Amino acid sequence: MELQTVSHYDKIECDRIRRLYHEAFPIEERAPFALLMKRVRQERAVMYSLHHHGQWCGMIYLIMGKDIVYIFYLAIDSSQRGRGLGKLAMKALLDRYPQHRVFLALEDWHDTAADNREQRLKRHEFYRQCGLSDLPYHIKEGNVIYSIMGTNGKIEPPEYKMLMNRYAGFFMRLIVDFRMIP
Repeated sequence: MELQTVSHYDKIECDRIRRLYHEAFPIEERAPFALLMKRVRQERAVMYSLHHHGQWCGMIYLIMGKDIVYIFYLAIDSSQRGRGLGKLAMKALLDRYPQHRVFLALEDWHDTAADNREQRLKRHEFYRQCGLSDLPYHIKEGNVIYSIMGTNGKIEPPEYKMLMNRYAGFFMRLIVDFRMIP
C-alpha cells in the first residue's frame, strides 16, 4: 500500500477523493470538503491518496500534532472494499508514524439501540485487528459523540483540545464543540 500526499493543486485526485468522502461518510460526520482542503493548504492537516499495485483505492485525512496523529477520515473506494485494503492502509499509516500516538474516533459500538450496531461492532473489531486499543474517553465533535481507539498510549483531554484548537482555528472553535469527555 502506498500513501501519496495529496496537493490541493491536483484537481483529479481531489475530485475522486471528494466523491468518495461524500459517499463514505454520513452528512452529520462530514466537514465541508473545501474546509478540509483549506486545512491541508495551511499545513494543519495531511491528506493521503491510497494506491495498491498502482491502482487508486481510497483516502486518509489526518490531523497532526507533535507526537499525535488523529485519523479524521479513512475510506476505501466501494469497488475495492472487502479485499483487505483497509488493513493494508492502516499498516502503511502505522509504519509511517511509528513513534506517534495514533488515534481515531468511531461510532460507539456499545450502543445496543443503534440501527447499525452490527456495522459498529465490525468496525471496532477491524481497528482492533489493526492494532488499536480502546481508549478511556469519548470525543464530542459538534453534536456527535464518538468512542476512541488508539496506539502507543492514550491521548489526554488537554492534548486533544490543543490539537483541535490548532486545527480548527478561532472562528471554527466558536461554532463547533470539540472536546474529550469521560
